[in-house]
Amino acid sequence: MKEIADICKEYNIINYTINSDGSVDVDGNVNLYDKRLIKLPLKFSRVGGNFICGKNKLTTLEGCPQSVGDSFACSNNQLNSLEFCPQSVSGNFHCSSNKLTTLKGCPQSVGGNFTCNHNKLTSLEFCPTSISGHFSCAHNQLTSLKFYPQSAGTFNCSYNKLTSLEGIKVCPRNISCHGNRLPEYVINNPTQFITKYIRDSKLKLLGL
Repeated sequence: MKEIADICKEYNIINYTINSDGSVDVDGNVNLYDKRLIKLPLKFSRVGGNFICGKNKLTTLEGCPQSVGDSFACSNNQLNSLEFCPQSVSGNFHCSSNKLTTLKGCPQSVGGNFTCNHNKLTSLEFCPTSISGHFSCAHNQLTSLKFYPQSAGTFNCSYNKLTSLEGIKVCPRNISCHGNRLPEYVINNPTQFITKYIRDSKLKLLGL
């Protein structure tokens, strides 16, 4: 227990509770940004505020809390998997600038923005089904929007390898899709194209 307390002191973690299994609950924020970490120093269970572990050298999220009351950020690491990431995030979820080839393991619902830019994603499989804020997957290797979430506020899929925006079932408020292999009229009027595609798909299902 003393070792855990010493680690909490070293990383300025306050208002914490040490659980019987050695994990730590924190009633507030945990800021491990740019600490030159190759692994997380503690096993967290629940964090009431933000959990920030970006700009390190993490190759695994083992030790991450399973519940985050505000935002979670693990961008700018060397992650190739989201295994062990929080399953409940009330705020934003940021995992950009890693080596991710899949979103497997991420939470099914995100209360704020979800950004996974600058990775090596070829599919949106396993992405959250509901994103209340902005959804950005720019600068990846996506060839399809299959598995697009059931809802998202706004959407940025720029600089991928998309040849179509098919797969979006509920049109977001705004779409940015530059830097893909799309016709110019789609790039210039994406929401109009998506609205027509969704309408035509519904009519086809009805046999009209």
